Amino acid sequence: MKQYIQKIKSALDLNELEKLRIEIFGKKGVLASSFIKLKSLNGEEKKIFAQELNSLKQELNGILQKKRDFLQIQEIEKKMQEDSVDITLFDASCESGALHPVQDTMDKIINYFLDMNFKIQEGPLVEDDFHNFEALNLPKFHPARDMQDTFYFQDSKLLRTHTSPVQIRTMLNTRPPIRAISPGAVFRRDFDLTHTPEFHQVEGLVVEEGDKVSFSNLKFILEDFLIHMFGDIKVRFRPSFFPFTEPSAEVDISCIFCKGKGCRVCSHTGWLEVLGCGMVDPNVFKSVGYENVSGYAFGLGVERFAMLLHQIPDLRSLYEGDLRLLEQFK
Repeated sequence: MKQYIQKIKSALDLNELEKLRIEIFGKKGVLASSFIKLKSLNGEEKKIFAQELNSLKQELNGILQKKRDFLQIQEIEKKMQEDSVDITLFDASCESGALHPVQDTMDKIINYFLDMNFKIQEGPLVEDDFHNFEALNLPKFHPARDMQDTFYFQDSKLLRTHTSPVQIRTMLNTRPPIRAISPGAVFRRDFDLTHTPEFHQVEGLVVEEGDKVSFSNLKFILEDFLIHMFGDIKVRFRPSFFPFTEPSAEVDISCIFCKGKGCRVCSHTGWLEVLGCGMVDPNVFKSVGYENVSGYAFGLGVERFAMLLHQIPDLRSLYEGDLRLLEQFK
């Protein structure tokens, strides 16, 4: 058997080693043939011969495994060497990239509010029921919870359905005045032309002592913001309902495609809905321990703005990674 030990040690690759393994350990291999000889032996001689064969089998198996490990490492190193790329080499054909339209839109939104002296506040993606619902005037079994298809975990945690929990955390940790936006990813169980399970929002909050903040302040900031984003447009506010604001409103802009004349995109109304807003409900202030304050809040979907700015018909195309679409935004 010494010649097989030498053959194993001399194997140059895994294929050669596998052939040796079959030759030695296979059903018709040399070890199997040796074990057949046990039938012709008796007593102590049979016992000694079996022990020697088992010992030899273990030795050969150990040498084989050690050689296999060595050759596998050698093969991986060879593969890595062949596939290596010299990143210092200049590629003249390399084209410049561009920001993803969602990130570009997010940056434009954030920059506006930074210029208006808003601070950026961030919070966790995994929330609890209190911050995501109850503190926002959405107690358990409130029918408005059905407006948001939520991803729940087994431990009563959930993926935040909006960035409003960041506003709650900000108020719990800060005293007025507050002037903040909370941009970030949010999650809902929804997937169609205008919805994805993960999307992005920017929500704003302004709180002052006393009655310094009014709906007029909210109206001014949003009209100026929308003109900054879309240019020469008209803005209108429609009464609406949100559990965490009262009064509440939805904000429309004149259709940027038909200039308000009516087309397929705006369903021939001349208007496009772009965000929601309102004065912070007193119950929300109560849940964070605020008294004698006033404030407003607003929220918008970044993907919605990106689709309007870049005239993208299907929201899902923003996340398919199709270079034919993305290279248009250079």
